[in-house]
Amino acid sequence: MKKSIVLCFGLLILASCATKKDVLLFQEKSKLNAAITYKAPKIQINDILTVQVSTLQPELAAPYNLIQQTANNAVMVESLKLQGYLVNAEGQITFPVLGAIKVNDKTPQELEQFLKAKLQDDNHLLAPTVTVRIINSKVTILGEVMHPGTFSYTEQNISVLQAIGLAGDLSIKGKRKEVLLIREVDGQRSYTTLDLTQTDWFTSEYFYIKQNDVIVVNPNSSRVKNYGFIGDPATLLGVTSVILSMIILLTR
Repeated sequence: MKKSIVLCFGLLILASCATKKDVLLFQEKSKLNAAITYKAPKIQINDILTVQVSTLQPELAAPYNLIQQTANNAVMVESLKLQGYLVNAEGQITFPVLGAIKVNDKTPQELEQFLKAKLQDDNHLLAPTVTVRIINSKVTILGEVMHPGTFSYTEQNISVLQAIGLAGDLSIKGKRKEVLLIREVDGQRSYTTLDLTQTDWFTSEYFYIKQNDVIVVNPNSSRVKNYGFIGDPATLLGVTSVILSMIILLTR
């Protein structure tokens, strides 16, 4: 009977343990120095853009700017969102003087070059400078992270690791080997699983997020057991010890 009790407790302790391979990130450190291929994000439907046109004579560029530059240039991001260009369901914006322009097949840099060429070639402005920014980029992070939610960022792009950092990192209950990345591009939704214990995905197209990506950190088996009838391993140990104590008392 004593041997059976020791064996049961030993199995329960082993079942509640997690190995380093399940917890440590980036275990293939030799691959961390691999070159990263960076691709600028393309403009998507529902993006909000700021487009600033300037020339040597500011008054000539004024009709092409929705947002007029102020003396101190102090315009908050939220105000910019209300005044910016919303990309409609057809992937277009309505630009002053030029009219409807398709933008969702371009990166911000490609749109800059397109507008600059059109303004100059159609004799609107002489040697214009055009700056385009996406100002409502966001990523949603759900599941086993410290602070799940939707996070905005103003950089042109950020990595998956930076995005998870915005959510306060994974909790100890997060399954690091099965982080789900949901992405929509040109009306197509894709699902990709990332193994954060490895580094092979560092050189893939999924290292950098795209605007409106969703990251889901699934719970590990320990967390799933917490929602069961018995609960976590500590609770299971307690219940088992009570049952074994009753058996010993009854069999004496």
